[in-house]
Amino acid sequence: MRTLVGLDRSLSSALTDSLAVAVAVSLPWSTSATTILVCLWLVALAAALVPAIDFALLARVLRTWAGALPVIFVILGVVGMAWAPVSWGERIGGLDSFPKLLAIPLLFAQFQTSPRGTWVLLGFVASACVLLALSWYIYFAPFPPWRIKDVAVPFKDRITQGTVFTLCLFGLLEYAVDALRRSRYRDAYASLALAALFFLNIAFATVDRTALVAVPLLLVVFGARHLRWRQMIVFLAALVALAAVLWAFSPYLRERVTKIPQEIATFDAQRHDTSAGARVEFWKDSIEIMREAPLAGHGTGAITAAFARLAGTASNATNPHNQMLTVGIQLGLIGIAALIAMWIAHGLLFCIPGVAGWIGLVVVLENIIASTFNSQLFDFTTGWIYVFGVGVAGGMVMKGRLAQPPLYDFSSTIAEPKA
Repeated sequence: MRTLVGLDRSLSSALTDSLAVAVAVSLPWSTSATTILVCLWLVALAAALVPAIDFALLARVLRTWAGALPVIFVILGVVGMAWAPVSWGERIGGLDSFPKLLAIPLLFAQFQTSPRGTWVLLGFVASACVLLALSWYIYFAPFPPWRIKDVAVPFKDRITQGTVFTLCLFGLLEYAVDALRRSRYRDAYASLALAALFFLNIAFATVDRTALVAVPLLLVVFGARHLRWRQMIVFLAALVALAAVLWAFSPYLRERVTKIPQEIATFDAQRHDTSAGARVEFWKDSIEIMREAPLAGHGTGAITAAFARLAGTASNATNPHNQMLTVGIQLGLIGIAALIAMWIAHGLLFCIPGVAGWIGLVVVLENIIASTFNSQLFDFTTGWIYVFGVGVAGGMVMKGRLAQPPLYDFSSTIAEPKA
């Protein structure tokens, strides 16, 4: 009987892990597929015949800051519906970006006991490699095989693809360093070659402005993680030289960067709408709206109504293109504080050696950087990338600490993870 029970638990764990892998594979490609697979994964976790989660372990996860703060943030979103001066339909519509964060503690618990966390990460990278090959093909093809929105972006959009490629780039770099230390030179060189293809795509083909900010900053963090201060000086000089080479040989990169001041100067919402100009205008309006209700905000779902009221006319603005402003309009400084606290808790969780820790840290840092220019956490694909990246890597990091006290217990202040 015990053998049958053990077999059942093993099969159910394999099922939930396989669904998590499928979600990771689908993220760079299809919103619909991701939605369906996430629902199947949640059903598998909740079903009585699929006991993949140890609920005592889940309770322990929820006693940590990293596990509890996503839940607290979602609760704030639910409570914020109470004072929003809009219809209940708009309140519910504003809430739909929050619940995905509840999956983070579930993933923490699942991948503390699962041996397949690496499968999820590899599935994401493998899927991104296929997208990378297709992106390069479309970049060089004289006629794209189908209608595309941006250069070398076969699916979704430039921002999403830039996020996917940035995360893969830095995951591969860390894996290469780890392989070199283990004298696995073939793996290291293959990883570096693949990382170079992702980097060149970001610099020459996709050229997402958000990635152009995130990649240099993450390279500095990567260097600080592995180099002594004298080596770091040489590394920074090499980065400056690399930037000069890219500027000289990538006309598309130069165009994307030099057009920013022009887009801001020539922006006109009615006659000449530009990407950079619209963002600056959204940020100014958002700060003005936040001044009206700085502490608790205007309530969940109130963004569109707030922009329309400020403009004095009907407005279809629904996204301030900044994560903190998106939260601040709805939940005020209280919501922003909860968001920042969650980022800090997740970042501290990954301040450890190892590939899994680095991947989790890159997911958090990239999300913070990109959230300056977009509502990265609330957007569908980039939001689920954050949830699964932090959740799976976090579970893998926590796995070796099952017998230890919580990483961040409410009885103490936020601190570095225990060794």
